Amino acid sequence: MGILDIFDIAVNSLTRNKVRSFLTMLGIIIGVGAVIAMMAIGTGAQQNIKQQIASLGTNVILIFPGSFNQGGVRSGTGTSASITPEDLIAIQTQCPSVALASPSVRDGAQIVYQEQNWRASVIGATPEYFAIRSWPVASGQYFTEADVRGATKVCVIGQTIADNLFKGADPVGSIIRIKKMPFKIVGVLSMKGQSAQGTDQDDIIIAPYTTVQKKMTGQTYLGSILASAISEEAMPDAQSQITELLRVRHKLQPWDENDFTVRSQTEIATAAQSTSQVLTILLASIASISLIVGGIGIMNIMLVSVTERTKEIGIRMAIGATGHNILMQFLIEAVVLSLLGGLIGVLLGVVSSSLISALAGWTTMVSPASIILAFAFSAAVGIFFGLYPARKAAQLNPIDALRYE
Repeated sequence: MGILDIFDIAVNSLTRNKVRSFLTMLGIIIGVGAVIAMMAIGTGAQQNIKQQIASLGTNVILIFPGSFNQGGVRSGTGTSASITPEDLIAIQTQCPSVALASPSVRDGAQIVYQEQNWRASVIGATPEYFAIRSWPVASGQYFTEADVRGATKVCVIGQTIADNLFKGADPVGSIIRIKKMPFKIVGVLSMKGQSAQGTDQDDIIIAPYTTVQKKMTGQTYLGSILASAISEEAMPDAQSQITELLRVRHKLQPWDENDFTVRSQTEIATAAQSTSQVLTILLASIASISLIVGGIGIMNIMLVSVTERTKEIGIRMAIGATGHNILMQFLIEAVVLSLLGGLIGVLLGVVSSSLISALAGWTTMVSPASIILAFAFSAAVGIFFGLYPARKAAQLNPIDALRYE
């Protein structure tokens, strides 16, 4: 008896009990659909993180002040005043692997334009800030080095500020008030979207850092420095050069801890990706449990089928079917149930992913790898859980099977 004949017999056996066959497949359908949907959510989250990290800029390195220690009480990173404008100049001139560097002085303020007002973050920087973050203007232009030297009250605003204060009108040339001081808008930045931390990057005003220091915060130190390496391969060298330079400038002894923190875009991306990958694996593992439950359902129904068809098995053996033929028939039945359930489950998973994206607003991405993995796993489940009932059928004694009532 050929494999095609055995396959035809197996399919006919399944179609005789369509409802039972569908209910048996249901566990596999739900399992495969859940695995694909969960992996789509995880893959979408990873892609979203990649885009958010990329929005930071090109080959970005962040230099923060260290922690503040007084009387044995230690505060968090960024609380000390250890980064100065002189450190910025030294990094720009003495670190060969650093292409650009910009200070960052942050403040929050109420922004007023005519009868509209809005609370926003104000960042003091230099024109290099926009190049480091690869952030073009949608209209207008950037402020200049002359504005930085003269502490001019000009600014570039993000799209969120423009939408809330100007309601579709072009803000360039308009005067807004920041902490009751008039600032002229010279440019509007293109949209960036959310950051990796979930904050709105477009809800921002960027002005010359000298203006923010002298006329808003009164600070003489820098909140942080944003730098860019000359290439992605040079980022480790740039980090090392910045660290060594700042240790020398801050007169730190070999046994002293750094009073600053240097972090690269790669480190941030790696940490975020690791968290996302763990989440994806966790979601897929939880969803795969339903596949195992579906496999147990297949084994249960196949055992019932063997018991119901004992006499049929005896007749087939009596007219020449071998134990191998019987084993292949029941194994094919189990695999067909599993593969058909897997195919329907793939469709369910793709549709579910689209619905999740549309209704919940989450980024989902169904990858071919997840479909192949789920489909292959469903086939493996069919073979694993169908083997025992098939072997049991193949090992029946023909005479006992013919006598079975």
